[in-house]
Amino acid sequence: MTAAAPVVSELYEAFGRRDLTKVFSLLSPDVKITQSEELPWGGVYRGHDGARQFFGKLGSTINSTLEIERLIRSGDHVAAVGWTQGTVNATGATYRVPITHLWKIQEGVIVQAQFYTDHSTMLKALGVGVADPGCSQLSEGLRD
Repeated sequence: MTAAAPVVSELYEAFGRRDLTKVFSLLSPDVKITQSEELPWGGVYRGHDGARQFFGKLGSTINSTLEIERLIRSGDHVAAVGWTQGTVNATGATYRVPITHLWKIQEGVIVQAQFYTDHSTMLKALGVGVADPGCSQLSEGLRD
C-alpha cells in the first residue's frame, strides 16, 4: 500500500510547477472533485475530463498559488491545511484565503478531493456579495 501523504505532497509540487501531466498521473481516472457551488469554479466533477473542467474554470477566474502549512494523514485520507493566494483575473484584486483540502488515496492515486475555502473572504476578493459573511464552507460542512 502506498502512503497517502507523499502522493498529496507530490500533487502539490506538480501543481506548483503547473505540471498538469504529473497532476493527472496522480489522479484516478474516476476521481471525484467537489467544491462548493457558491464559487464560480464550484461543483462536482468526475474523472479526468471533469478535473480538466474544474482546473479550467479555476484558472479562468483566479491565478492562484497554494501554501500548505501542514498535512494530516489518517489511513488513506489526508487533510491539507493552508492558504490560497493570488489575483482575480477580471479585476487584478489580490487575495489570501484560508483553505482545507481533503484527499482520499487508493492504490497510489487520488480518488476523491474535497476543497474547502473561506467563502466570505474569497467572495469578497471576487467582488461578489456575501449573504452570510460569518460563515465559511468549512463551518457549513460541519452543519450537514
